[in-house]
Amino acid sequence: MSGPSRVDSNSIGNPQLYLSDNHFEVILRTLGAPKDSGRLTLLVRRTIGGVRETPETAQLSRMEGLVGDSWGRQWKASPDGQLTVMETGVAQMIANGQPLTLFGDQLFVDLDLSVANLPIGSRIQIGGATVEVSAKPHNGCGKFRARFGADALRLLSRPDLRQRNFRGIYMRVVDDGAVAMGDDVRIISRG
Repeated sequence: MSGPSRVDSNSIGNPQLYLSDNHFEVILRTLGAPKDSGRLTLLVRRTIGGVRETPETAQLSRMEGLVGDSWGRQWKASPDGQLTVMETGVAQMIANGQPLTLFGDQLFVDLDLSVANLPIGSRIQIGGATVEVSAKPHNGCGKFRARFGADALRLLSRPDLRQRNFRGIYMRVVDDGAVAMGDDVRIISRG
C-alpha cells in the first residue's frame, strides 16, 4: 500500500491514486460480498488527534463503542454513530492501494452492507459482540474527497447506488464483547 505511514484526522490521499468514474464502473461489476456471514478483516482505533491504530483485538462496549476510540471521548456522542463499518472490497477499490485507515472507519468486513441485505435494525454477531445497524446515514464528506477524489465521492452519492451503502454503515453495540481480526461476522437477524 502506498500513502502516508502515519494516518490521522488531517491526512489526505494521493491524487495520483484517485480512480476515475470509468474505472469505478468497470470494478463495480466485479464486486461481490457474502450475504449471510463473512469475516472481520481490519480493526481501526482513532486515538488522540485521530491517529489510527490497527489492533489485532479490541473490545466493543455499549458505553464506549470501540474501547479507546475517539467516539467515546466525544462530549455528546450519539449511540447511533458508535461504529462505522465498511465493506472491505469496496474500501480496497476506492483506496486503490492507499491505506484503509484513511477512511476513518473502525471496522472493515467481508459482508454485503447494502440496505437490501442489512436493513436498519439488523443485528450482527462479530466475535463476542453483537452490533445493530442504526438509522444514521454514513455519507461522504470533504475529508473523503481529499483522501479519495471527487469521482469517488460522486460514486457514493449516486441515487442509483445509494442503497448499496458503498460508504458503509453506522452501527451501535448491543452486547459487549471482544473482537479480533479474522473473527466471523454473522447476521443474526435482518431489520
